[in-house]
Order: sequence, then C-alpha cells, then structure tokens
Amino acid sequence: MSFSRASRAALSTALVVAGALALSSCADGGRSGGGGDTNFVAGTGAVSTVPKGERRLPNELKGETLEGEQLDVADLRGKVVVLNVWGSWCPPCRSEAPYFAKVAKETEEQGVAFVGINTRDGSKGPALRFEEDYGVGYPSLYDPHGKLIVNGFPKGSLNPQAIPSTIVLDREGKIAARALRALDDEDLRRMIDPLIAEK
Repeated sequence: MSFSRASRAALSTALVVAGALALSSCADGGRSGGGGDTNFVAGTGAVSTVPKGERRLPNELKGETLEGEQLDVADLRGKVVVLNVWGSWCPPCRSEAPYFAKVAKETEEQGVAFVGINTRDGSKGPALRFEEDYGVGYPSLYDPHGKLIVNGFPKGSLNPQAIPSTIVLDREGKIAARALRALDDEDLRRMIDPLIAEK
C-alpha cells in the first residue's frame, strides 16, 4: 500500500496529536488506572525555584489521606512543606521513596513536614502497601483522578507536571521550589535546606 504525500502528512499530524494528548493526560491529571500501563510522564528537568517576593500560595490542597484521616495542607503553615506526587505503579517513585522517608525523619525537628499526593491508584491497597514497603511515615492525600494536582496549583505557578513531582512550600505556605523528576536525599536537601534557613 502506498501513501500519497498528503496522506503521510495527515498520518504524521495525527500521530503528533495523539502523542501530545497521551502526555497531557498524564501531566494534567487525566484518568489512568493504577497498576499496568499508566503512560506516566517522568520529568527530566532541574529544580526550579521562586524568589521569596514572587512566591504564590497554592489553591486548596485538602482531602482524605490513605489512612482515612482529613488533612488540609494550609494547617501546616509555619513549617516548610514537601509535597511529593507519586503512585505505587511508578518506578521512579519507588526509587525515590526511601530517600523521602529518610529525609522526612531527619528534618522533622527542623520544622519540615512531608505530605504525599498519591495519584492514579484505583484503590488505596497498593498505595498503603507501597508506604509500608518503603517505610513512608508521613501522610499522603488520596487523589486517584488527579483533581488536587490540577486544581491545587494556580496557573502560571510551579505546579506538578510529571509523576513524580516534588513541590516545596516555604513557612508562609507559598510555592518556593519544584522538581519534575525522581530525587535522592542530596537533591531533596538542596531544595529544602535554603527554606529551612530562611527568616
């Protein structure tokens, strides 16, 4: 079968559009089931930061945790808050989880709170097993359809655009830093130590 030049151009355009839709459905909170093929987007960028005078508050970030408790991130104002977007089905999330558990313990007495945002797990079971397997001792909001990820961050702010993503809020509750890739303990400390030191 031979294609004309117009047919090849149309097919090429259709493939580009389909690829963009697949990426945006992951990055913007489109539905995708946990386990199996999730088409998650792994970011490759460096850490982005916002100067203190230009930071913005996130929108409402509250809901039910994996353990069934209510949690409102705004109640953590006064602490540096590390928000980590993750899914039990996500290989990079598995690689960074032990580092997050370690740094959360190390920095708790310095006024740092960690909160996970679990997404695209169709039920809580796999996510709870993930937390147990990796020694995650901090709470995670359960966000299976990505509503918090899409609605929790103002347009134009540093927002989660990949899984995993990490957003750090300063002590005033404002968005101060973001990473769109898996982090190790050194990466994490480079993001949060300057915020711990801020007056």
